[in-house]
Amino acid sequence: MEIKHSETTNKGEFYIEENGEKLAEMTYSKAGDAMIIIDHTQVSDKLRGTGAGKKLVLKAVEYSRAHNIKILPLCPFAKSVFDKDPDLSDVL
Repeated sequence: MEIKHSETTNKGEFYIEENGEKLAEMTYSKAGDAMIIIDHTQVSDKLRGTGAGKKLVLKAVEYSRAHNIKILPLCPFAKSVFDKDPDLSDVL
C-alpha cells in the first residue's frame, strides 16, 4: 500500500490511489512554515479494516519529523490516533 503526497502553497494531502482511483486521503492546511493542521481523513470501504487511515496519519508524522514541523490534529480520527499513541506526541 503506497502512500502518496501532494502539496500546494497552502494545503496538502497524503493519499492511497489504485488504478487511478483515490481510495483513502488525509488532508491538511499549512499554518505558516512550522505547523500543519490535519482537517480530514477518509477511507474507502474497499480499504476498511486495513489500517489505511492510521498509516496516513503515521506518514504525516514521518513528514513532520523530517521537516521539523508540528501537527495540530483537528480531524477526530487523526486526533484519536495521536491520543492512543504517546510516541507521536513529539510532533504535537
